[in-house]
Amino acid sequence: MKRTVLALAALLTASGSASAQEKFTFALNWFAVGDHAAYWVALDKGYYKAKGLDVTLENSKGSGDSIAKVDTGRADAGLADAAVVIASNARGTTVKTVGMVFDKTPLNIFSLKSNPLAKPKDLEGKTLGAPPGDSQRQMFPAFAKVNGIDASKVSWVNIEPSAKIAAVAEKRMDGVGDYNTGLPLYEKAAGKGNVVMMPWAEFGFDMYSMSIMASEKTMKEKSKQLKAFLEASYMGWRDVMADPTGSMAIMKKRVPEVDVETMTPNMMIGLGLMKTERYAKNGIGWIDEKKMCDSVDLVNTYMGLPKKVECKDVYSKDFYTKVEMPK
Repeated sequence: MKRTVLALAALLTASGSASAQEKFTFALNWFAVGDHAAYWVALDKGYYKAKGLDVTLENSKGSGDSIAKVDTGRADAGLADAAVVIASNARGTTVKTVGMVFDKTPLNIFSLKSNPLAKPKDLEGKTLGAPPGDSQRQMFPAFAKVNGIDASKVSWVNIEPSAKIAAVAEKRMDGVGDYNTGLPLYEKAAGKGNVVMMPWAEFGFDMYSMSIMASEKTMKEKSKQLKAFLEASYMGWRDVMADPTGSMAIMKKRVPEVDVETMTPNMMIGLGLMKTERYAKNGIGWIDEKKMCDSVDLVNTYMGLPKKVECKDVYSKDFYTKVEMPK
């Protein structure tokens, strides 16, 4: 009888523990790449579970797609370029940036050495590819105005995120918009030294980029879970910084199709965008008010939004918990 009671108690305890795990869906901005490693590290090391979260990581087709998922409740939070989050506010979404990932912008255009797009004016008369919701595509009007490009002379073609690399390597178009963290993927397809980058930060366009965003519904109804998710995710980033090789091994275990040889340098480029004095002082993912408001001003000035966006309406630091960078 005693054994039965103990067994029943254990069963109830296990059941209670399982029910305590709150389901939380996180929409990535693309398919799994090296600069997503932190989320699988946090998952594998039990950081989410320890905070009562049962996290699902879901692929998306660019920032516009991940924002749509979060705004409509198909995901609780997601990754998106901050500029696209800002622009979406003018169109009626309820999403806000609640934490940063990259402190420097990775916005960029890739092309081939045989037909290089090395400076902004080179884009005129050329055909570029990107999904409609892609951050480079969404922010191109601003980049064009900053650099005196006649945007009417640049043709954009809709392509899937997974088709970007082949579009360049097989010369289907002149270039594609993609984060500079993708360089190893493009060099794998086109050959080392054959790929040309046009990093927007080098042409007067350094603004906030990859961020973690959430909807008004999540912020209101799952505030505790959102705060826990952010902290656990930044703990994952801390571990990636401390041990990139071990972190990539974890990602390979969790996502077997990941090419470690290519994704490791991809991850390292991403880490280079995070190792800043701002993060060293304030913690990983810190949002700087001035840089955020400068980013909002840039979007308001150049993107032709249906209405002006107020800086206070596009971000919140209420869910941020400081996680220090590794020493």
